[in-house]
Amino acid sequence: MFRRIVFIVLILFIFIVLQSCKTSKKFRSEENTKFSPNDLLSFLTTRDGNFEIYTMNAEGNNVSNLTNHKALDFWSSWSPDGKYILFYSNRDGNNEIYRMDANGQNQLNISNHPSNDYLPCWSPDGKQLLFTSDRDHKNREIYKMDIDGSNIVRLTFNDLFEEVPTWSKDGKKILFTRQLEEMKDTLRTTNGEIFLMDSSGKNEKRLTFRKGYDSGAKFSPDGKKIAFYGQNEDKNFEIFVMKSDGSDIQNVTNDILEDYSPDWSPDGHWLAYSSGTSKQYDVWLINLQTKNKVRITHEPKRNETPVWRPK
Repeated sequence: MFRRIVFIVLILFIFIVLQSCKTSKKFRSEENTKFSPNDLLSFLTTRDGNFEIYTMNAEGNNVSNLTNHKALDFWSSWSPDGKYILFYSNRDGNNEIYRMDANGQNQLNISNHPSNDYLPCWSPDGKQLLFTSDRDHKNREIYKMDIDGSNIVRLTFNDLFEEVPTWSKDGKKILFTRQLEEMKDTLRTTNGEIFLMDSSGKNEKRLTFRKGYDSGAKFSPDGKKIAFYGQNEDKNFEIFVMKSDGSDIQNVTNDILEDYSPDWSPDGHWLAYSSGTSKQYDVWLINLQTKNKVRITHEPKRNETPVWRPK
């Protein structure tokens, strides 16, 4: 009798385990097949020896080198219609902003200035772009200009380093990072914080008040949340999401790897981001509801700064 009971219990245990594995496998499979062939990302990689801009689909397949140049090419920002990409490159002896077709053709220098210009971001209406430059100050200021390189307007005026300006979805606000100098005891330290301002450069508002460096802020598609990267209590970089007013900050990656450069999927359900160590960085996706993570690059060296193509 005892043996029979043990046998029945063992059979039930095996059945539960098999069903659990089946459910888990089905769950992962369902999440990984939510992406359509139109779900495309641009990203940076050193797999060919120097930084180039590539595209791939959201499953990590159909990889294509767009820039394919011996110089260093960085960053990427899609036009709202998904037909063009902005990036910056040092191929002319200094960092300039370029525009190219989504397939890498017709690469054109649109900043064409003796200073260094960085981090372009296309406006939601497709008519302007944001960028940073050292043309007026060595610590870089934020500017905007028309997409053909004309009508340049300086938006920030201070002695502090600023980076990664990005638009709100209605084009009325700009998120950016400002590196603040603070005194701790007798030592002067720097700390990156996320700010918000009008598209005219007025009405600046500080959103984060955290220890460590916060940067890479981007609005969610519905404009209600902001994703960014910053340091946790152990000084490890993680991906965070907060409300658009800077409240309710949540650590969404919460792992031992270094996580940077989040970007929202067009439906707002996923974040693409860079994750790894100094020896190897890869592009990952995280589902914001389940917190399930998917690694989609596996090439050696650096694979980073993913950006979703708009739909």
